[in-house]
Amino acid sequence: MTTTSPDITARKAALRKELRARRRAHAAALPREVRALVFNRPPRPVLDMIPQGATIGLYRADPGEAPSARYIRHFFEGGHTIALPRITTLAEPMRFHHHTDPFGESDLEEGPLGLRQPAASAPELVPNVLFMPLVGFTARGERLGQGGGFYDRWLAANPSTLAIGMAWDVQEVDSLPLEDHDMPLAAIITPTRILGPF
Repeated sequence: MTTTSPDITARKAALRKELRARRRAHAAALPREVRALVFNRPPRPVLDMIPQGATIGLYRADPGEAPSARYIRHFFEGGHTIALPRITTLAEPMRFHHHTDPFGESDLEEGPLGLRQPAASAPELVPNVLFMPLVGFTARGERLGQGGGFYDRWLAANPSTLAIGMAWDVQEVDSLPLEDHDMPLAAIITPTRILGPF
């Protein structure tokens, strides 16, 4: 349910702090051999949701986030066009640009938030399917993001894109404080489950 409680910003901030710490601790505690196996390739039910020839949007994972590098390589090797987000300023909308070198990342540059991203000269794309990070989620497909609103605004402008979240199981919560601009997900992938499609 959407809420407009005046303390919603503070509630979201507190929840983000708690869930980021939980996420970081969980990822750091994973043995290297286990870390090598999780999120190795998309599960078959998720692959069945993806149209042939779809442009796939992904992300470069921050420390603690669900790792995305193997998904990027999987889809690239399967012949899909890969798009990664590009941010210029906090006030400007996020855009997706073509990523052509998932193994060497020679086509990426340092972005304003410290993340490597495609160069401005790379062609802009609109992904048909978007795998996206999150801070928290519910079993109903609700997502708590980083707080910048980049993904929510992008999905609102591109409602036909299939949005799939990637997360650790420890990021699940019973409920989230939601606002009208918070965009739900079509599915969520964790190392142990697929939630959805919703």
